[in-house]
Amino acid sequence: MSALCLHPPLAAPIRLGWPSPRRPLRWLGLISFWSCMGLSSSSLAQVPSFPSPIFPPPLPSPEQVPERLPPPGELLRPPTELPPLPTEPDLPEDAETVTVRAFQVEGSTVFTPEELAAATAPFVNRPITFTELLQARTAITQLYIDKGYITSGAFIPAGQVISEGVVIIQVIEGRLAAVEVTGLRRLSPRYIRDRITLQVRAPLNVNQVLVALQMLQLDPLVERLSAELVAGLQPGESVLAITAEEAQAFRTQVVLDNARPESIGSFQRQVQFEHLNLLGYGDALRVAYANTDGSHQFSGGYRLPINARNGTLEVTYEQTWSQVIEPEVFRLIDLKGQARSLHLTYRQPVIQTPRQELALGLGVARRESETTILGEPFPISPGSDDQGKTRLTELKFFQDWLQRHSNSVLALRSEFNFGLGLGATTNPTPPDGHFFLWRTQAQWVRELAPDTLLVLRANAQVSDRPLPSLEQFGLGGADSVRGYPQDLQLADMGVFGSAEARFPLYRMPQGEGVLQVIPFLDIGKGWNRGNQGQVDANPLLAVGVGLRWNWRDRITARVDWGIPLLSVGEQSGGIDESRILFSIVGRPF
Repeated sequence: MSALCLHPPLAAPIRLGWPSPRRPLRWLGLISFWSCMGLSSSSLAQVPSFPSPIFPPPLPSPEQVPERLPPPGELLRPPTELPPLPTEPDLPEDAETVTVRAFQVEGSTVFTPEELAAATAPFVNRPITFTELLQARTAITQLYIDKGYITSGAFIPAGQVISEGVVIIQVIEGRLAAVEVTGLRRLSPRYIRDRITLQVRAPLNVNQVLVALQMLQLDPLVERLSAELVAGLQPGESVLAITAEEAQAFRTQVVLDNARPESIGSFQRQVQFEHLNLLGYGDALRVAYANTDGSHQFSGGYRLPINARNGTLEVTYEQTWSQVIEPEVFRLIDLKGQARSLHLTYRQPVIQTPRQELALGLGVARRESETTILGEPFPISPGSDDQGKTRLTELKFFQDWLQRHSNSVLALRSEFNFGLGLGATTNPTPPDGHFFLWRTQAQWVRELAPDTLLVLRANAQVSDRPLPSLEQFGLGGADSVRGYPQDLQLADMGVFGSAEARFPLYRMPQGEGVLQVIPFLDIGKGWNRGNQGQVDANPLLAVGVGLRWNWRDRITARVDWGIPLLSVGEQSGGIDESRILFSIVGRPF
């Protein structure tokens, strides 16, 4: 294999499409040119396609988890005064007794008659004093309090006549009359109020209030909050008074790394701007720009919350311009590509607690790309037509699941992707715009000790036919098998696994930062469908060690040294040499 074929493309090593017979002289000239240069079709295929998205991946970052919730007492202070109950009758002296055959509890929607009877059982079928009669009422109130209904209470109505030994106990179940929010600057109080009232139902339960407050504390728009239940004007009514502090909504991020393919220049510069609360409704706007010596990428997105259950509607757009600059001979043929994508996504959590979340989502996407050589359209990527154009219209159905524990987080994502025929590329044989694939991601982060983490990751993809290069599974480089070039292998199907441990080497005073050492192991394997061409029989396997430094959550720097353990191809040509990957992330605001 020529060394020219070993340089990774932006998205994949891809096979040369067969030239169209409609312009034979033009194709003949181009074929003669690359033949004279000694270039194979596989090396010509080192062409930019769709780059990895700038925006964060769907799975949580290991740097941000596990996140601990404040103690319940910090979120919800105990009420200083309970809602008033109606006045009870003046009872005679304890010298008098009464025999109660049964207590009739009215107004209870929480407990069964059997549960209520068990609470008052010590006070029936025997002579009891009127003080004990009040204790029976208190037993009903305590039953509510023990289950979290601290604003509910029981009383003995005045003026009742004890008939046939039956005493009526009236229950007033508490309810939330209002939610008062103070301390906000830009965020609408309705954002918090709607999420509280969604979780807290009648009768008022303090555990429901606490869950609602914990969910808000996990919200990236809220820095911290505290609340107190205050007695309302009517019996059983309470007002939840919340004091909230908004988190910093405007964020910037500057990234320097060498996580791009060498074919377009591995050194990448990125800048990202994000506002998490643009109009005060929790809507987010993201704008990002990235470039290398051979590429430019612009990304923009807007996300709008559409209900209090954190359902969101998001639209994103990406535009990329790329030119293959490595090896140097590609500059002579001016191999360029453009790519665009437009995504519309609806995501709706269906289960959401402080400990777990299950969300379902549906999305549609339009993706387009084209490639040229010497300014002329040219088919290079699998799935493109004879003009070098690829057009995809996709329908996506995805599921996200997140499980939090006190010292670990498990995140899973599954996505079913259907390539539709709506304006898509259609070729006589696959690949083209018609396909089905399933992707899955998993990540488990375990905190072993302070600043000591175990991070396990896995990705997989399965398809029903050969795929366009835009949808292939990439292996090699950053966030994949470190030690090999970026996107060294792309295939229709594949699996990837990674394990790394983070140990603290040095902690800065006052917890301002930490330096960690990170041994890691990465492995991956790809397969192709049909006659797409075979991926190398050997999997990619690498070990290595990294250093990570974090300072005040403002600067995060990481360097990884990856060592490939298995050769790829008949001639390594430098692929099997160890590699250094680095990234520097600055967050000035």
